[in-house]
Amino acid sequence: MPDSYAPVLSVDLGAMLANYNLLCRRALPAICGAVVKADAYGLGAAMIAPHLKRAGCAHFFVATVDEGLALRRVLLPGVKIYLLDGLPPGAENDIAAAELIPILNTLAEIERWRSFQRGPGAKAAALRQAGLHFDTGLNRLGLDRRATLDLIGDPHLLDGCNIGLVMSHLACADDPEHPMNRTQLQAFREIAANLRLPPRLDGGGRPLLSLAASSGIFLPSDYHFDLARPGVALYGVSPVLGAENPLAPVLRLQAKILQLRDVDLDMTVGYGASHQVRGPTCLATIGVGYADGIFRSLGNRGAVFVAGQRAPIVGRISMDLMTIDVGHMPRQAVQPGTLVDLIGPAAPRGQSIDDLATASGTIGYEILTNLGPRFQRRYSGG
Repeated sequence: MPDSYAPVLSVDLGAMLANYNLLCRRALPAICGAVVKADAYGLGAAMIAPHLKRAGCAHFFVATVDEGLALRRVLLPGVKIYLLDGLPPGAENDIAAAELIPILNTLAEIERWRSFQRGPGAKAAALRQAGLHFDTGLNRLGLDRRATLDLIGDPHLLDGCNIGLVMSHLACADDPEHPMNRTQLQAFREIAANLRLPPRLDGGGRPLLSLAASSGIFLPSDYHFDLARPGVALYGVSPVLGAENPLAPVLRLQAKILQLRDVDLDMTVGYGASHQVRGPTCLATIGVGYADGIFRSLGNRGAVFVAGQRAPIVGRISMDLMTIDVGHMPRQAVQPGTLVDLIGPAAPRGQSIDDLATASGTIGYEILTNLGPRFQRRYSGG
């Protein structure tokens, strides 16, 4: 039986597809894939990905093998699923059987994939694609400068590899004026120009080149190459620092008032008595907390919205509960069972993911990926 007190996460699939179409237009002449790692940033990859496929998306990116296997169960072969975290030892058979595409991040991974291609079942495996990730300045995953020079100097290191994608990742794309963007663009161009790949074993042409993710799509077109990889932008998070967000809001996050309490001068609220009541008011306790991904840092600084009116969070956020001041609102508007907006609708009668992230001292990515399993997820549109 559904829990009538449970918080509610509503996902507008139509808005998500509108964002995808906008990103596709921005990325032209490149095509757009979709990043659906971390369960589509917490919104449900099994629901999100098939809608994107029907909208024409043929390239999907996840982080891990487990994510790739789960996604393959809902997306038939023919759709490309890339594993951004690379090739874990011992996972080669599972990857090949599910027709997943490992993004090779080190020379050791390249050698393990080559060895697998030469092993039992090599004829079938030889047609499996792999990708190459070159680090151009982020200093995270990817072939470092030394490994890149080795690979350029000795193209035979890739013999037996069917390379379908060559990619890198921008460090500062959300800041269009950052000089790092141009530095990485030039580095990626040089790699693409000097890399000599063996002939494609599946008869395909040259590999796709990919540099731009969500924010990179809003850089000039020379950053777009062949394939863009939007992720968080699909879900409505602003792609450019300090700029108006061109994307449609995709989710609405709500919780219910569980109890009202009248308080007065000298009373305190919550753990640690961190909020001192300054006069007569009414508090509402709502059924959501840090176990649901609402960060404790919002205590005594963030706000929610009730019927379009701002209600400040008072006291510390607990594991399952938070307390808001509703003394300035008509009592009939704040009864037990009333839905309170944590994300959405649009300002000034609500707050976006980015607004909540700023109040939390974090970014929209972290808000999305921390949304807990107790939310009743409701999908519409699409």
